[in-house]
Amino acid sequence: MAKTLVYFEKWMDPVALDVLAPEADIAVERLRFEGDDTAAWTALERAHGYQLMPSTETPRRWFPTRDLIVRCPNLLAISSTGAGYDMVDVAACTEHGVMVVNNSGANSVSVAQHVMGMALALSKQIAQTDKAIRRDAAVDRFEYIGEELTGKVVGIVGLGNIGRLVSAYMKPFGARVIACDPYISDADFAERGAEKVDFETLFREADIVSINCPLTAETRGMVDARAFSQMKPTAYFITTARGGIHDEEALATALKENRIRGAGLDVFATEPTGKDNLFGGFDNVLMSPHNAGVTKQCNYNMAKSAAEQWVAIFRGEKPPRLKNPEVWEHYTERYERIVGRAVAAE
Repeated sequence: MAKTLVYFEKWMDPVALDVLAPEADIAVERLRFEGDDTAAWTALERAHGYQLMPSTETPRRWFPTRDLIVRCPNLLAISSTGAGYDMVDVAACTEHGVMVVNNSGANSVSVAQHVMGMALALSKQIAQTDKAIRRDAAVDRFEYIGEELTGKVVGIVGLGNIGRLVSAYMKPFGARVIACDPYISDADFAERGAEKVDFETLFREADIVSINCPLTAETRGMVDARAFSQMKPTAYFITTARGGIHDEEALATALKENRIRGAGLDVFATEPTGKDNLFGGFDNVLMSPHNAGVTKQCNYNMAKSAAEQWVAIFRGEKPPRLKNPEVWEHYTERYERIVGRAVAAE
């Protein structure tokens, strides 16, 4: 039987449609955010797969909540655009036999390079001097003495696909890398070039803290006032993960009281963000609009990997980036009932 895959508006790159086009048993249907919701709901209710747009571009009514999952009884899987899948009610998906997959790894290089760009711009005071020159052409360059990354301690929270690249990129600069990640082995730390430390030690010792973990129930609000109070007054805080991981009020207070030197922020509690956020008045804060992973190469990689994973899913294979593996037994029963054949042997 034909399997229907729905998506809203567009893929991050049209290569996805090129990958899916030869698959005769996959019907791809484009939905629209604007207009009559009835047509979109009709399509979702009979769809077998739902490819998400990023959360910042998706109206909340189309988030995969429990209500949406219950309303769509044929759904076999939901795929996020990149690594993040916090817009998905994973517990409800698991309960109803729906797989949740992401495309972690596809955006790793782009995001890790963004971390490096922020680290260099902050350390060399590029952001501060740019703003100063725009205000006053007669800038005393010796008021903006930067620092090299050489010999600095870089603390990485989350040593996964992105964190390991940040570690690798920092090494040629002569930095020492420490990291905390409870989900990898000591051998993984060694292979990824980072010293294993606990969370508090990382915040105490790091000259640059880089947040590279997903937003989950465990990590939400994890970087709080206590964490910021442990940082060196000469340290920088950088996050390209998700806004909900750090406490924005606590960070703003730390900056206001000069308890840390500055911050690089690509993610915010409310997105899209604007000039009225808490950090617009700080010259020592470098901001970007959650676009660390928005590059031509990254968009291509994410779309291609997502489409290839959908092909595997609809062939009955276990997908490589399954985020709720405990769903598999329930899912296989639903797949056979809905599709009419068993999943492929593992």
